[in-house]
Amino acid sequence: ENKIFADKLGIQFIDEDYDVDIWYKKAKGMEFDPERGDRCTMCFDMRLDKTAQYAATHGFDTFTTTNATSRWKDVDQVNRSGIRASKMWGVDYWVYDWQTDRMTERKYEINAENTFYKQQYCGYSFSLRDSNQWRKEEGLEPIKIGTTFYHDPVEDSKEESREVVDAFFNEYDHRNQIRDIKREERRRNGKKNY
Repeated sequence: ENKIFADKLGIQFIDEDYDVDIWYKKAKGMEFDPERGDRCTMCFDMRLDKTAQYAATHGFDTFTTTNATSRWKDVDQVNRSGIRASKMWGVDYWVYDWQTDRMTERKYEINAENTFYKQQYCGYSFSLRDSNQWRKEEGLEPIKIGTTFYHDPVEDSKEESREVVDAFFNEYDHRNQIRDIKREERRRNGKKNY
């Protein structure tokens, strides 16, 4: 979608993809980290390091990321990764409050105007697994990759309202605490954690 939109706007799109195998090696041991946990920090660090490196070696003085636009992401966590990359490569990281109500509204208007694909997880298999587990617990259908698109900015934006995101993470934190308690009980009783 990024490439299509950049082409539509006449903007050059530069694909500086990183090695997925390296990502999975770095994620080893973090397969069950919660959303907004250490695995996310590792991922942001990896992505923004690559972005800052490209910016520094190709004459850009500033960079930022669309990851900071989503209320599903911890903007401070994203920005800390950007600032670390900025210091390492000597280019400025643009810290901006992309999660205001107006910015979120505009994002959904653009998504609907272009009928962009709606990816309902962060893009990695661990996130897809966890999202589908949550959906199952909520009685929802599993995510079907490539089948859901933005169509109504008002309805679509409700999925990222502050209330929905806060409620999700409050419940998510509660479930993680219960999971950790059960895991510790199994450990004390000599049972393996699966």
